[in-house]
Amino acid sequence: MNQNKPRILILCTGNSCRSHLAEGILRDVAGDILDVASAGSKPVGYVHPMAIAVMKEAGIDISDHRSKHLSEYLDGSVETIITVCGNADQACPVFPGRVNRHHWPFRDPAHATGTDEEVRAVFRQVRDEIRRVFTAYAEGRRDGRKASGS
Repeated sequence: MNQNKPRILILCTGNSCRSHLAEGILRDVAGDILDVASAGSKPVGYVHPMAIAVMKEAGIDISDHRSKHLSEYLDGSVETIITVCGNADQACPVFPGRVNRHHWPFRDPAHATGTDEEVRAVFRQVRDEIRRVFTAYAEGRRDGRKASGS
């Protein structure tokens, strides 16, 4: 963890798609002011290849990301938790401790069906929705820093 930047942890159950899309985007737009990571309560052990592909299309490389358990972040270094699980039947992880919490649900593109191009279209749609939300969040954090003189 970079001591000068607040750590933002993006959580989802499997830590294979949405959390990595969000991590890559937030790191891209605010990595200079935020330490961004992602994890899951039941990590599947891989980053979905289509998530890597659609992020590459957007000019963001997440090929070195890995699926990891939220227990790696229980050391008290997390300032803000953002959960991105979307489906009501999905158990979003709960993170212990006193941290800022946001829940911004997104559809799980890993459940998309159809041809490769139809699945890719769903991944692109979710990526673009995540980009809008996390870019706005980053802009808000920047505005907050300016207002506080940080």
